[in-house]
Amino acid sequence: MRKYLIVVEATPTGYSSYSPDLDGCVATGSTREEVESNMRDAIAFHLEGLHREGYEVPEPHTYPAYIELQP
Repeated sequence: MRKYLIVVEATPTGYSSYSPDLDGCVATGSTREEVESNMRDAIAFHLEGLHREGYEVPEPHTYPAYIELQP
């Protein structure tokens, strides 16, 4: 099983997301739950397309990290 990092951002109309490991793979949704579900479907579709076209499926290589700064 592969785990791909996704970045979720709030927008004026809902949420958008992308995966730094998968160029061009994006999704949107009205809620956080919806955008995460849509992104799960988008990643599966993206990987299936890469496989069918004979491209290498990239291994996940990004990870989350937070930096704290004092005000």
